[in-house]
Amino acid sequence: MLEFFQSIGEFISNTAANFIWQDFLDIIFVAVIIYYVLKFIRDTRAAQLMKGIVALLILFQIAKALELQATSYLLNSTLEFGLLAIIIVFQPELRTLLERIGRTSGKGTNLFISSERKVSEVEVADLIKNIVDAVSNMSATKTGALIVLERSTKLGEVINTGTKVDAAVICDVILNIFYPKAPLHDGAVIIRNGRINAAGCFLPLTTKTFDSELGTRHRAGIGVSEISDAVVILVSEETGIISVAMEGNLQRRLSPDALRALLKKELGTEEKVKKDPLANLWKGRGKQE
Repeated sequence: MLEFFQSIGEFISNTAANFIWQDFLDIIFVAVIIYYVLKFIRDTRAAQLMKGIVALLILFQIAKALELQATSYLLNSTLEFGLLAIIIVFQPELRTLLERIGRTSGKGTNLFISSERKVSEVEVADLIKNIVDAVSNMSATKTGALIVLERSTKLGEVINTGTKVDAAVICDVILNIFYPKAPLHDGAVIIRNGRINAAGCFLPLTTKTFDSELGTRHRAGIGVSEISDAVVILVSEETGIISVAMEGNLQRRLSPDALRALLKKELGTEEKVKKDPLANLWKGRGKQE
């Protein structure tokens, strides 16, 4: 580990002596990577672990400067296995990071891009209306619900834990599934390609720490949003509060109108496409060709 830091120091010295424009570009890329890594771990347990590693590095440098042989040997031996320890301890965070890198679509990508079935903007608008109507009803009656809208990251493993349904996204169907005495009301509903694909599904729980008032349903909703780009809608059975989980973050206390606006934004409806000049430009170019 000591040789590693010495090699870094030599690299910096040599780079400063022979600085060219490629080195500047290299620094920019490294800075961007470090920024996004720190941004990713900021709100996870990895942030606390990283602080501990930095503290060990500082102690090692102090011990070396004061010529504390025993302490330096102990810290050096510990840091030699640091990379392996980081991989083992940060395994959940590294997996989430790699899954995010592997996603091919960005924010605002249409929910139902699939080779199996393409859903029109009219169908998406009707789907949003039925979901918002059902969620509003369940919020008023304090009926717990968990609805997962699959996007580009496929959730086949999650779907296999539930019961195949293959039903249209209709308000009454959603209400019947989450009726408290219904057999599938405890699990999650997965919507794929504009249809209810499965119900009663089990979702992975998040490892993050949240308020004690958030139960298993919310932890499951956040958990599946951490490993996919899905839009997850939750209704609390204790308070009737409407929440949405995306990318590991939870937005709470949404009104039906706010939920409708969020879904229109995330699912790429016709209204959003009209406001996108690049989309219109591409459409015009396609017609000319």
